[in-house]
Amino acid sequence: MASLSRAFRVSVLSLLVTTAPLVAQAPRTQATKTRPPAAAPATPAVPVDTAAWLYKGSDIAPDPAWRFGTLPNGLRYAVRKNGVPPGQVSVRVAMDVGSLYERDTERGFAHFIEHLSFRSSAYVPDGEAKRVWQRLGATFGSDSNAQTTPTQTLYKLDLPSASEAGLDESLHILSGMMAKPILSDASVNAERPIVLAERREQPGPQVKFQDALRETFFAGQPLADRSPIGTEKTLLAADGASVKAFHDRWYRPSRAVVIISGDMDPAVFSRLIVKNFADWKANGPDVPAPDFGKPDPSKPATATLSESGLPAIVATAVLRPWQFNADTILFNQKRMVDTVAARLVSRRLEQRARGGGSYLQAQVAVDDESRSTNGTFTTILPVGNQWEAALKDVRAVVADAMKTPPTQAEIDRELADYDTVMRTMVETSRVEAGAKQADDMAGALDIRETTTSPETSYQIFKDARAKTMFTPETVLASTRKIFQGDATRALVNTPTQEANVPARLAAALKADVSGLAGERRVQAAVDFSKLPSLGAPGKVVQRQAMPDIGLEKVTFANGVRLLVFSNPAETGRVYVRARFGGGYGELPAKTSTATWAADTALVASGIGKLDQGDLEALSAGRRIGLDFGIDEDAFVLAAMTSPADYHDQLRLMAAKLAVPGWDPAPIGRAKAAAQAAQSGMRASPTAVLSRDLEGLLRDGDPRWAAPTSQEIAALTPRRFRKTWEPVLASGPVEVMVFGDVKTDEAIAAVTDTFGAMAPRGNEAGPPLTVRFPAHVATPVVRIHDGPDSQAAAVIAWPTGGGIAEIRTSRQLDILAQIFSDRLFERLRQESGASYSPSVSSQWPVGSTSGGKIVAIGQVSPENVPLFFRLSREIAADLAKNPVGVDELERTIKPMGQQLLRASTSSQFWLAQMGGGTYDPRRLAAVRSLGSDLMTTTPAELQALAARYLRPDTDWTMEVLPKAKAPATAR
Repeated sequence: MASLSRAFRVSVLSLLVTTAPLVAQAPRTQATKTRPPAAAPATPAVPVDTAAWLYKGSDIAPDPAWRFGTLPNGLRYAVRKNGVPPGQVSVRVAMDVGSLYERDTERGFAHFIEHLSFRSSAYVPDGEAKRVWQRLGATFGSDSNAQTTPTQTLYKLDLPSASEAGLDESLHILSGMMAKPILSDASVNAERPIVLAERREQPGPQVKFQDALRETFFAGQPLADRSPIGTEKTLLAADGASVKAFHDRWYRPSRAVVIISGDMDPAVFSRLIVKNFADWKANGPDVPAPDFGKPDPSKPATATLSESGLPAIVATAVLRPWQFNADTILFNQKRMVDTVAARLVSRRLEQRARGGGSYLQAQVAVDDESRSTNGTFTTILPVGNQWEAALKDVRAVVADAMKTPPTQAEIDRELADYDTVMRTMVETSRVEAGAKQADDMAGALDIRETTTSPETSYQIFKDARAKTMFTPETVLASTRKIFQGDATRALVNTPTQEANVPARLAAALKADVSGLAGERRVQAAVDFSKLPSLGAPGKVVQRQAMPDIGLEKVTFANGVRLLVFSNPAETGRVYVRARFGGGYGELPAKTSTATWAADTALVASGIGKLDQGDLEALSAGRRIGLDFGIDEDAFVLAAMTSPADYHDQLRLMAAKLAVPGWDPAPIGRAKAAAQAAQSGMRASPTAVLSRDLEGLLRDGDPRWAAPTSQEIAALTPRRFRKTWEPVLASGPVEVMVFGDVKTDEAIAAVTDTFGAMAPRGNEAGPPLTVRFPAHVATPVVRIHDGPDSQAAAVIAWPTGGGIAEIRTSRQLDILAQIFSDRLFERLRQESGASYSPSVSSQWPVGSTSGGKIVAIGQVSPENVPLFFRLSREIAADLAKNPVGVDELERTIKPMGQQLLRASTSSQFWLAQMGGGTYDPRRLAAVRSLGSDLMTTTPAELQALAARYLRPDTDWTMEVLPKAKAPATAR
């Protein structure tokens, strides 16, 4: 639920502000039709009903931060002030129409109109809205975008550093997109290839499974065959008249809600909404919404699929009719009990999976689906092909939960986590982003519910506990309720063809499972006293304050180093990171290692004698966690915690390094998960790129290569421990504590934990060296097993790495963004050959080499040469000619705004300053962040393009379907 937020700024924001002009201003053609100034409208005042329409029929206390209004034409709005991030205004226009509103001949039209609305309208010529918003600092795709679901089309715009004039212009454009998009034969024909490209680029196996799931679960309802992307037949048949007929039927002010949350007076929001939307008039009669139906018990209960690109999967659903419920306090409290019941079953399923057996994962969720059904959905990922045993074992756990009540201790365990989530929302409400609040309001509209403050939501939960609504008897009753319904469905996918699958699935659903439940695990009480001792607190030997960047650097007697970044304005959030060892640079460059298993198994293998279940009990009701990652120059343990919990969070991390556990069970689970993923590694062009590209761009370096089936099978707990035990035990340690902390208290907490550890080797290893592949005359070819219409193409150029040329790396980000924008215009907008081509610059600060500019496009096999030709033409032009003033402004301004917004978060500074205690240049480099970006000139970008985008150094790759690939491809 949405909550009240306030902005904050940290002292280092001044580093991002420059008094120099962005670029020289040049005259340009006005993009939109001439508008009167925003002030003092000449037309008579429009009467606005300011009743809180969202809360009609609800006894939930309205969130006082939201202001509401209804215009005479039926359009509604909800607005509020929010300063996170500072200066930003987030706008959402929610249209109550989606793919479920389409007739059979209109499938895909709701999504098609989303595209056409952005393309052109009565107020903006073809493609110009994107450029207008770029000049206002918005990034296309992240700040300006839209999405279509079965029940809603949501238009999104985040305006950074918004002014009243910029917001007025933006709402004018959005009003034209809603009321007066250009829906001619010409515009439909121009946009159709892009929509078809989007449809083509969807990963085949996942689409097949989702289609089968929808057709099975919702058989007899419109949702069964109403994917928002539509069908090729209906999209090809669309013309201006048919699309306009759909638009006129459903795009009406009475079906529209404008939502704004941002750093401006809400009265301004209300006034500008009235100004820009009050004259919108519907075309044609108002027709009632279609009937979405209800679950049909007469339809087949089971279905099967054999998709080789996916592992074995079993999905089941217990379905009940969806019905509107007044969003009352009692309704929400009863739903909380249902949630606890589902989470309790999911935890039991997880405990069973950890012990080994027939399935890797299984989870239960209760949800409303597209206002079509209320369902209890269970997803099961079996081990290998043991789908029958997995389904029976899961059914046994569910049956046991429906038969025997849980203990109060089990319930209290779930309530502790539930309480933590809701309490955290209250504690961090001051820093909740306006964009999230706007999205939450749109989501509440879609599901016909309300939104309220975190404080109110938390009180509703606490009142439910006070009324003893969470007892063994009530949770048992809820468990029985959520696993009963009007219809039951099941779908199984088998990667290979198997005999008699339909009959076996039906039998597994009916089999007697009473003897399979096993004993429930009784988790012993665990607290932090059970963690291994770290020794006496350490000693601080040096403190260095860096007030200009809000930082303090500390060195301890045992060699551990610390960076503390106190940002009290980031209320309730503390980010803790421990960088240790040498990262990828410490791993062998000639032989493969089990890096692929570390993500899953290293944290789960426990601490000392405590296993994963013990550690979860240890952190119950607290914001404590543990993630593992690998950088070029360090291994990383990371977590987001709270001011109350970060001391114990540090203790947990230090204990993981000092006394790791080696429970073998997570190794087996990691192997089974990796083997399950093997089946999908050739399923689509994107799957092949995910498997091979990182390794190929590093000239086949095994540290970045995906594991083979043989390598997965060869991993044993002993080999895993042999790899990772010395990594955890040695090498320099840098601790970072950023966020809502007091500096002296954070230093004391590290003194007690990491400072107490035994001394470790403190010398960093040699810099990581990464090879880029040699230029190839013809592209490297890989094969995928997906549809013959899918292909992918990659072209890359080597750049550099390290901190010494950090200005160059930042300017390469600008160059890559300009390249990406041009490729988007030519490959998507002009040619319709690709939906989302992209170009990025990757510059590793922790390595002196390995940087690259990479362009990727998903295209049809016939358009692979076009991708390479356009990419090389753009690269050559960037090297030959300087970038124009307007183009540079439209690139740098959104990037500057992204930087300014990101810098309000401690996470941003974590990423910038990591490794700074060992390489002070990294800390010094933050001082030039803003100037490196904002003072870049066309001549510098041209020189960089000439230096790096060379035709004699590029490397290319194409991923083709088997039928269209050369015989030598693999």
